[in-house]
Amino acid sequence: MNEDTESGLAPYARIVADIRSCIDTGELRPGDRVPSTREITRRWGVAMATATKALTVLRREGRVEAVRGVGTVVRRGPTTAPGPTASSGPVAETSEEGGSRGRPRTTTGAERRTHPEPHLTREGIVRAAIAIADTEGIEGLSMRRVSSELRVSTMALYRHVASKGELLTEMVDHLYTVDALPEPPPDDWRRALEVALLGEWEIYRRHPWAARLTVMAGGVISPGLMRNAEWMMRVIVAQGNTPDEALEILTIVSAYTSGMALQATRVALEEHEVGMDAAQWWCHRGPDLHRLADQGAYPTMFGVSGPPDVDGMFEPGMRRLLDGIAPLMERTGTL
Repeated sequence: MNEDTESGLAPYARIVADIRSCIDTGELRPGDRVPSTREITRRWGVAMATATKALTVLRREGRVEAVRGVGTVVRRGPTTAPGPTASSGPVAETSEEGGSRGRPRTTTGAERRTHPEPHLTREGIVRAAIAIADTEGIEGLSMRRVSSELRVSTMALYRHVASKGELLTEMVDHLYTVDALPEPPPDDWRRALEVALLGEWEIYRRHPWAARLTVMAGGVISPGLMRNAEWMMRVIVAQGNTPDEALEILTIVSAYTSGMALQATRVALEEHEVGMDAAQWWCHRGPDLHRLADQGAYPTMFGVSGPPDVDGMFEPGMRRLLDGIAPLMERTGTL
């Protein structure tokens, strides 16, 4: 493993030591956010796997914890040291799925004190994975990260979930099952589609990563997601459309929801990773934007007063979209 030339520590260990020092000196206080994996890659110039390993070591030491909707923060209350510190010895590099590269990986104290596997369930694994994706982004999710959160071996997860791909499918399925559409659908087609689109929008806003994994976005296929599509197609077919016509209309309205969610997700990822809202992001990019504005090539674009309010735009845009597809729904027009 490569070592930092100045400190003599492996890159992940140097990051751990730096963050640990900030905690010990009070620069980072209980409840304060610590650098995210993406911030670590930028600040220390390391790979995402190295950043993830550094945060995992700090969690095993009991110094930080993941808080849903916030990120990784300094743990409140007294800390414990359940495993070896970053400076006590090297840790073998591992792949995302937990496989070892190089010399055999030794078992840490934290892993020896895992929960008995009878406590491990498929639903518990899925819930833990969703919580990690919510706080750390989908990039921070791996089978090893989930096993660390649940304090079980990575291999124990594979007795319940065959692969990371299957886990992603189960995560999406859980979201669409918990927030399943009501039965029966409203009699009015317009109200029914509003219910479906607003429900999906809420899923995407609570779990920004989900928009990247749905069928229309080219991701996963799950029973819960299929039930959602079936519900909407039934509403459309009830107006006299064929299943093929219903799928075309479903594609249009779903593309609107997922597309708007992806627009909002860019802001959400920035908020999660570097603590910026949309206005702060624009201010942060001010020098770059000013350079482009000074070129004079984009006068219309630089004539705007600020960033778009994607959340505020969604419902009005949805209503205009439904106005537009009304001829299709009511069989008075065609594509």
